[in-house]
Amino acid sequence: MISSNDFRTGTSIEIDGSVWRVVEFLHVKPGKGAAFVRTKLKNVQTGSVVDRTFRAGETLPQAVVEKSVMQYTYRDGDQYVFMNMETYDESQLSAKEIGPQVKYLKEEMEVTVLKWNEQVLEVDLPNSVVLEVTETDPGVKGDTATGGTKPATVETGAQVMVPLFISIGERIKIDTRNDSYLGRE
Repeated sequence: MISSNDFRTGTSIEIDGSVWRVVEFLHVKPGKGAAFVRTKLKNVQTGSVVDRTFRAGETLPQAVVEKSVMQYTYRDGDQYVFMNMETYDESQLSAKEIGPQVKYLKEEMEVTVLKWNEQVLEVDLPNSVVLEVTETDPGVKGDTATGGTKPATVETGAQVMVPLFISIGERIKIDTRNDSYLGRE
């Protein structure tokens, strides 16, 4: 159990059978009446955000979220196989469990997997990955002055907008959080 007085940004609590993460919190002590804690909570499973107020000192069950570092080893049909780096156990996750970042998964990549009651909540990839460009339109000489972009397909099949001077075979750094080009590697 955790007291509402102990809420911090990132604290995970359990409400109505689901996990909520504290995004914002504010302790309010009005001149008249009891103190309370105003929070903004994000549902980890669905992503919905709600505002909720708790009495100061109210206790709630704290969600025990298991965090483990796993390495992506290979793909088996529509399942992605990961190996726990501490216990060497293998786990299979679907593309839905991994989320939209699945397009950047490359063999031997280490990811952080958050589990609650043996249910996968989040799969966090590194903030940036280095991938090779496998397909893009050729850049025309002199086009680089305008700072334009063109679509490029990388080795994992993901499509990213890159500057006009990037060509096939180059290794580029991509931000996995917002699908943006960061530079050449």
